[in-house]
Amino acid sequence: MTKPSEPIPDPVEAAGDAVFRRPLTTVDVVILTIRAGSLQVLLVQRPQQAGEPFPGRWALPGGFVDVARDRDLQACALRKLAEKTGVDSPYLEQVGSWGSATRDPRGWSTTHVYVALLPDETLALQKGGNAADLRWAPVEGEGVAMPLAFDHAVLLGAALHRVRGKTEYTSLPAHLLPSAFTLGELQHVYELVLGRSLEKKAFRTRMLAGGMLEDLGAQKETGRRPALLYRLREQAGLVYFTRSFEQR
Repeated sequence: MTKPSEPIPDPVEAAGDAVFRRPLTTVDVVILTIRAGSLQVLLVQRPQQAGEPFPGRWALPGGFVDVARDRDLQACALRKLAEKTGVDSPYLEQVGSWGSATRDPRGWSTTHVYVALLPDETLALQKGGNAADLRWAPVEGEGVAMPLAFDHAVLLGAALHRVRGKTEYTSLPAHLLPSAFTLGELQHVYELVLGRSLEKKAFRTRMLAGGMLEDLGAQKETGRRPALLYRLREQAGLVYFTRSFEQR
């Protein structure tokens, strides 16, 4: 999770006459997009060097907080995101924090987990740091098919739970779409995230009444008949609906 030339942060600090060992502090980012008709998450491969924990195992992208460059946790998450995807300011939300004496064999550690939703068309993946490789992995249920390093399966599951929960009552999945999209494409993304189908008429009524979409005055050929193109209104932010899709 760190570059080979980057030392593990000094874990010792003093307070009066007492000396305390500081936990290792990292930020991990769950980066989600839609690829090949499925919800996918970006993973990096752990290096094979001697002394590295979980050599060769796949993990979420992340790294140590750099106190010289990161003014806060979100700045660290944005830096790691830009390093891996070339994107500077996507939708980014903190999911939570985890810490224990056992999650990292190098010592007592904490990690602060963020989730980012990105349209595939904006991504320019970059293998950097000490990652041996990186890849997209399809989301299957609450995680991915391969085992993950550290407690990253738990972190990924928590991020997916957050995204799916907010999908029920917000415009969140729209951040997975390109800049212009049809209502059919928007519904398909909602269904991919939720893992179930939604009633077409009710979905479209809710989206159009939510005030988040701007009609581009153009159409897209869909194979059956042209469909209107929309985009998210500027400064719309995250739109909250009055009820969830689960409520009838």
